[in-house]
Amino acid sequence: MALVEKFAKPVLLFSFAIGTSLSQPNNILAREVRVFSGRHYNTDRQIYKRFAEETGIKVRLIEATGISLVERLKREGKNSKADIILLVDAARIHNAAQAGLLQSYRSKKLDSVVPEEYRDPKGRWYALTRRVRVMVINPQIVPTNEIKTYKDLAKPSLKGKVCLRKRNSPYNQSLVADQLVLNGDTSTRLWLKGMLGNVSQPYFPGDIGLIRAVAQGNCGVGIVNHYYVARMLAGVNGKSDQALAKKVNVITPNPAHVNVSAGGLSRYSKNKKEAIALLEYLASPNGSMGLAGPTFEHPLVGYNKSKEVKKFGQFTPDGVTISQLGNFNSKAIRLMAKLGWK
Repeated sequence: MALVEKFAKPVLLFSFAIGTSLSQPNNILAREVRVFSGRHYNTDRQIYKRFAEETGIKVRLIEATGISLVERLKREGKNSKADIILLVDAARIHNAAQAGLLQSYRSKKLDSVVPEEYRDPKGRWYALTRRVRVMVINPQIVPTNEIKTYKDLAKPSLKGKVCLRKRNSPYNQSLVADQLVLNGDTSTRLWLKGMLGNVSQPYFPGDIGLIRAVAQGNCGVGIVNHYYVARMLAGVNGKSDQALAKKVNVITPNPAHVNVSAGGLSRYSKNKKEAIALLEYLASPNGSMGLAGPTFEHPLVGYNKSKEVKKFGQFTPDGVTISQLGNFNSKAIRLMAKLGWK
């Protein structure tokens, strides 16, 4: 059974006690792992439930925004009850590690299933799923063959046709960090100046609102995470959004900027063995696919198999590591602010 307790919004705690019974020894009954998650997908709970059924380890899940979870860990310090922290952006997991909120550990299983570019060199975190930053185009406004790379958004022909999410979006910050790693400071500055000069609409608070704007013809092209379009196409947000999503074309740059959701072991974990077991489970091929499949993300290896995501085509990662995205995050934010990304 699932025991649900409500805390101060937006945090919820779910305890999956599957696989235990009163006839089992007390040491088995006591086994648990507490997960602080910045992922907000009901389907994740099915993976935790399956883990609990197979191992007898209770999973206590606390969900909130990544920022609030990090602040809570800092505030609680040694009194924290978190065993695992899951975050949905490269910079966020990197910064949590740099702040001393995660501990280093080695796992042969994790090292074997998580590609090197998707794990921390110091063993403080491992990626679990992947997401691609793509471009959405309204073909009635912008010819599809005009856009192939992120750099193309700086073309003078797109004046007044580009929409962007706000500067505080971690996904855009990681994209700029990605470009800094690949192209250096001067080239990235020129790209940003050109792209920002093509923006005429107010900056959007979220990817879905941006997709709607492109579909409705308020602008011609924008940058979003691929799974937002897939969710709309699948009807997750309702028939209205499904119809709008069908009006846009998705351009996946080749190579593409890849971000991740990732998990690490809390510095003050009280259930270290159980926590590592859960991370190994989530990063395994079945675990990663189980997390990524219903959310339209990509697993660590291979691609999402849904018909919606298949429409976007396969992608080739650009080779920038998640650690590099984290290292260049602060520089990216400063550059975005200096050049006027609102």
